[in-house]
Amino acid sequence: MGITAAVDPMQRFLQAQNIVNPLAYMSVSVLLLHTLLTWIAVYVLDYGLLGAALTLSFSWWVYVILITPYIVLSPSCKETWTGLSASAFTGIWPYFKLTVSSAVMLCLEIRYSQGLVLISGLLADPTVSLDSISICMNYLKWDMEFMLGLSASTSVRVSNELGAGHAKVAKFAVMVVTGTSTIISIFFSAIVLSFRVGLSKLFTSDVEVIEAVSDLTPLLAISVFLNGIQPILSGVASGSGWQSTVAYVNLTTYYVIGLPIGCVLGFKTSLGVAKNSDMNWMTGYVVDEDHQ
Repeated sequence: MGITAAVDPMQRFLQAQNIVNPLAYMSVSVLLLHTLLTWIAVYVLDYGLLGAALTLSFSWWVYVILITPYIVLSPSCKETWTGLSASAFTGIWPYFKLTVSSAVMLCLEIRYSQGLVLISGLLADPTVSLDSISICMNYLKWDMEFMLGLSASTSVRVSNELGAGHAKVAKFAVMVVTGTSTIISIFFSAIVLSFRVGLSKLFTSDVEVIEAVSDLTPLLAISVFLNGIQPILSGVASGSGWQSTVAYVNLTTYYVIGLPIGCVLGFKTSLGVAKNSDMNWMTGYVVDEDHQ
């Protein structure tokens, strides 16, 4: 987690200037390197999970090493990066309050997802419940990562336009990206529904788990569709400085509404993991922080 303290500020520094293509090129390069190193560490050197963890950390540091000289030496940043200065501490208190709000939003989302998987392991037939919910959460996270790209662009565009006093342009940008992401989400939802058995077979050959994932697929498709809206609202919230408000929204929807109802239906009825995931996904994904 400590490495993100270096990566995230540099990413936001470049994104705020609409310098995104170099970030994309560096990300793809690191991804390819990471894939190769992980394969070598896990399968060739037989280091297992330790090898996977080490290569992940190494890849993050490679990303930092690529971004840092670009910011310092690139002509694109010559007017925005003038070196380290005491001026960086000007207005530190308002910025600190904003970052605390963002951290609360992020922690509420991460702990919720982890708690959902943990609670699923406490249900009847925990092996099948945990395996099935983990597979579905993996696909949901893959979709989320895709949508977070749109969310980041929305956040930057909204903040830039609002800062320039162009409220109508910011509103139009939100409408365009929401429509685009909704269409993409419909396409992804159709894929999930069409390949409901094949998706689970990529992770397991257990018949019970495959059947459980197949039963959860309609709920997963709904969540994938909602992911076309939720991250965009998250980007709007970040770009507008509404982190504190959204932190309360997350707290209410995730922990006051979603998690308790999911626990009651999961443990006190025969619905099990299906309804547990149903209620939590449906009520939890309202407005969420985009890892700012």
